[in-house]
Amino acid sequence: MNTYLDKLKARINEKFNPDKLLLIDNSNLHSKHKFFDSNKYHLKLIIKSEKLKKMKRIDSHRAIFEALDEEMKKKIHALEIILE
Repeated sequence: MNTYLDKLKARINEKFNPDKLLLIDNSNLHSKHKFFDSNKYHLKLIIKSEKLKKMKRIDSHRAIFEALDEEMKKKIHALEIILE
């Protein structure tokens, strides 16, 4: 597996201790988009976490974005979040 994605998963695990965590690289689905950048990721995060479940949806999304702040600025173009 991609070590960069492993790093992201480790950070999410550390921050939210999820019961379920899937991080899917969908970058290849966006390769024909006008502003596609092969150096940035399009990711889908499927997560089940009691900590996030106790928050309002907007707050849980903010918490995830805060946990991945540097990556969002430098390496992640898009992050789709599915809370279970």
